[in-house]
Amino acid sequence: MKIASFNINGIKARIEALPRWLEAARPDVVCLQEIKSQDESFPRELFEDMGYRVETHGQKSFNGVAILSKLPLEDVTRGLPGDEGDEQARWIEATVIGARAVRVCGLYLPNGNPAPGPKFDYKLSWMARMEARVKALLSTEEPVIFLGDYNVIPQPQDAAKPEAWVEDALFRPESRAAFRRLVNLGLTDAIRTLDPRPGIYTFWDYQANSWERGNGIRIDHLLLSPQAADLLEEAGIDKDTRAGDKPSDHVPVWVDLAA
Repeated sequence: MKIASFNINGIKARIEALPRWLEAARPDVVCLQEIKSQDESFPRELFEDMGYRVETHGQKSFNGVAILSKLPLEDVTRGLPGDEGDEQARWIEATVIGARAVRVCGLYLPNGNPAPGPKFDYKLSWMARMEARVKALLSTEEPVIFLGDYNVIPQPQDAAKPEAWVEDALFRPESRAAFRRLVNLGLTDAIRTLDPRPGIYTFWDYQANSWERGNGIRIDHLLLSPQAADLLEEAGIDKDTRAGDKPSDHVPVWVDLAA
């Protein structure tokens, strides 16, 4: 089962690039972030014609997450528990039925800038809610994967120029500590487990020729429960999509599970 995550930075802007990547990469399941579309406006027919089931949790002009799956989906839920007043569309879950059932949690974690400030407080409170949800799902002792745009640079090696991010919400000690708390619950960082080298990035800003200069950061992550980690066969980053026509500023990350 090939499961991928891709922050597409707007479904309208990526209406050609996303199908092109799907045809080339052939993932079984994809969690999308920043679809920037309400549910009724998402072009589901395009992806259904490609063989994907489509589940969205949209929001007008901002945020928005979705799951595309060639495999059956069960128990689809939308929204991160813990704050009934939170209207931001940043979390979607479903159980994918393959040779093994895998619970997939697609997430778009808040950016948090400017920090300190209310947006940074929201980021940290959201991460605390996620920690509670991770604990609850780990208690099921089933394969679970938490994947998406975390907006966290975990370590200095995850940035080409870490010194430039010291005061940024993505790299502040509080954000990195919250990420470590997630991992320390027993999750496996699939990319880092299989490739510990520096220079592995998933995001290059559109500004200042970041892509051309190799000035990237790694903020899109695939965290696996112990049961999912036992099924891990391969993981990777489709870096070349950043060089394509009308690219997102993120690139897809993916895992292959024996499921």
